[in-house]
Amino acid sequence: MTVNTQTDTGNAPAGSDFNGYYRLTRVLPVIAVMAAIYGIAALVDYHINAVLLTIVVMIALCLLRVPVPIALISAALLGALHAGMDTNTAIGALNDNLLVGAQVGMTYVMIGAFAVAIARSGILDLFAQKIAARVGSDAQSTSKGLKWFLFAIFIFCSLISQNLVPVHIAFIPVMIPPLLAVFNRLRIDRRAVACILACSISFSYLLLPTGFGAIYLNEILMANVNDVGSAYDLSMTADMAPKAMFLPVMGIVAGMLVAVFITYRKPRDYVTDPSAENHINLAKPVSINPLQLLATVTALAVALICQLQFDSLLVGAMIGFVILAAAGIFRWRAQDDVFTEGMRMMAQIAVIITIASGFAGVLDATGEIAPLVQASAELIGDNKAVGALIMLLVGLFITIGFGDSFASVPILAPIYIPLALALGFSPMATIALLGASAALGDAGSPASTITLGATSGLNADGQHDHVKDSVIPTFIHANFGMVVFAWVAAMIL
Repeated sequence: MTVNTQTDTGNAPAGSDFNGYYRLTRVLPVIAVMAAIYGIAALVDYHINAVLLTIVVMIALCLLRVPVPIALISAALLGALHAGMDTNTAIGALNDNLLVGAQVGMTYVMIGAFAVAIARSGILDLFAQKIAARVGSDAQSTSKGLKWFLFAIFIFCSLISQNLVPVHIAFIPVMIPPLLAVFNRLRIDRRAVACILACSISFSYLLLPTGFGAIYLNEILMANVNDVGSAYDLSMTADMAPKAMFLPVMGIVAGMLVAVFITYRKPRDYVTDPSAENHINLAKPVSINPLQLLATVTALAVALICQLQFDSLLVGAMIGFVILAAAGIFRWRAQDDVFTEGMRMMAQIAVIITIASGFAGVLDATGEIAPLVQASAELIGDNKAVGALIMLLVGLFITIGFGDSFASVPILAPIYIPLALALGFSPMATIALLGASAALGDAGSPASTITLGATSGLNADGQHDHVKDSVIPTFIHANFGMVVFAWVAAMIL
């Protein structure tokens, strides 16, 4: 018997008087906690850090199932007002930083259109059907073998999406939806898949210095270390980054293994839509025209070349879309429909990325990021072990708010580098602390492209909740292990 995993058994029937009371009891504890924090702070005359308050409120609202965009805007405005900014200034700080996020959001909209166009070629349908052909009446061992084969494919695609074919999360909404019915037959827990995608994407750009990895390790991490470290006789070369990040990244790998083999090992049942089942039904085999297959491969190759040539994923995806349209993968008159379908698929990601930029801008405008780190430094004293742990946890908190490790490095570097050197950490340990602190929270933030990408594919049939099934599992498994392994790296390097 299949069970809809999105059903909350504790909910009262919709529309009942008790249902409203039940929902109120879910909100009241958060309000009570926030009131208690304010009360205690008032009694001891302690100012709550606006950045800390903003991120806590954002996380609490997300856990209460408030839509992520509303949670981001509400928490940002509350934090800004708490920091002493007036409403107009707070809204201005939010608006001024939307432009960067809008540029990235538009890129993902175009990626969505390109992804739908690729899906129209039938390549992924054929792949799903081939996998489905081996599921069902086969022996259990065969089904398990298919499960591990799929997991290996996801790891491989995640790796090349960051380093060899740098399309970031664009492959997820293309590859995953046709396979959901297969997942259901294999009784795969989609939370395990979310952890595989998030952890694989994270460790690929944090360890391998090509593609997005080259941007993070060389253009951002190394550049900031050398810029800030020049005043402290600290210099970093390109070969130092992978060595410094190796142990922290192994923490992510350990977390992924725990998710797959322990936490989400047991089978989980989902409801399979009849149309999805027919989609992979062997009675209706998928066939691909060789010319269309050639056109699809050509579009992918040209899109990659254009992306690398012009350093623009937007341009690459657009040209790939035009090639597929001209090759007849879909009717020329259906271009608007295909583009609109892709836009709908990526709209949530585009909107959240845009608002997350404004959220990060408000955090920066409060001027309380530096005081938060300085307060942590005062708490540390001369204890290296405590210092490493607090630096990692503060970095985790800040990056959850920003939702982007690439944006966190320039914020943390001016404070973390002199602090780490003053505590007696070696150059390699300092690099590991900065690189890991900025990366913590990227996988597991409600506004992270990594978790949003995982949800965009796994929730294609409405049975995978963003916060409950993507954010919380990836936060736990990608970050807990990384904190432990990064702490060990700081102490032994």
